[in-house]
Amino acid sequence: MRRLALIAVLAGLAGAALLAWQRPVEVTIAHPYRGDAAEVVYATAVVEPVHWAKVTPVVRERLVSLCDCEGEWVEEGRELAVLDSGDARATLKELEARQELATSERERAFELLERRVISQHTYDRAQSQLVQINALLAAQRERLNDYRILAPMTGMVLRQDGAIGEVAAPGDILFWIGQPRPLRLVAEVNEEDIPKVSTDQRALVRADAFPDQELEAAVQRITPKGDPVLKNYRVYLSLPDETPLRIGMTVELNIITREVRDTLLIPAAALDKDTVLIVAEDGRAERRWLKTGIRGTRAVEVLEGLDEDTKLVTPYRSDIKDGQRVAATEGAGS
Repeated sequence: MRRLALIAVLAGLAGAALLAWQRPVEVTIAHPYRGDAAEVVYATAVVEPVHWAKVTPVVRERLVSLCDCEGEWVEEGRELAVLDSGDARATLKELEARQELATSERERAFELLERRVISQHTYDRAQSQLVQINALLAAQRERLNDYRILAPMTGMVLRQDGAIGEVAAPGDILFWIGQPRPLRLVAEVNEEDIPKVSTDQRALVRADAFPDQELEAAVQRITPKGDPVLKNYRVYLSLPDETPLRIGMTVELNIITREVRDTLLIPAAALDKDTVLIVAEDGRAERRWLKTGIRGTRAVEVLEGLDEDTKLVTPYRSDIKDGQRVAATEGAGS
């Protein structure tokens, strides 16, 4: 009797498992559709003028004069700032005094040489000292120009930093001078993606300041040498004259490296590597391998293995086996 009861329990469990296998699993389906696919390279970029310059001092000194010209148009050579040149002028005066002394000594030596009181060598030494001091004096006068900061080009003062009384050092940018138009994007592209990028490719630009506007740029130039530390290459992209972007803004961009029109697409969520789960005519699930092309975050191009009437299980279900019965429900937008 116990053996019969055990057999009955096992038979019941087997029957329940069979019923569970035969009960359809509810799934959501979507259909392949036709559309455009694009292969893109993602990068971040900064907006900057095509023609501009950063103005920095070449000596470390205190600022004694600073123009209030931010946003103004300046001509090349205009004085923008003056550094304290007190020490340099004191050195200049010292050299001028030494020059005067060396000149008189040279003249006296010349008179003594004509009277044959001193040798030619003594006169030549006095002449050499005068030449050396003249050279030092000329260099010091030239060095005084470093204490006046001039506009290196004609353009607008895009930004001005620093204040009177502060100490400015070489490398401290006091002025950004440039022409507001034309503008360009300077992007950093990963070295793995740079072989796909070439000149004249179109790029879609996204800026937080203009979230609802469709902005575009075009690849203009790629720097020949990359950065071996950051492992990226610098790419320059031209912007149209009517762009709303401003100098210094940061943007995200997708450089379109390949584009296909009117191709067959499926939702990316329906794909597991190169396999999809379809619903056959008899209502059973079937796994199918596909040949795919361009892959995006939302859609994937299908080259072989599907037609537009195929029912795809989306998202992909790894728990469903081949041949298992499913109850399909059309997904939103399918």
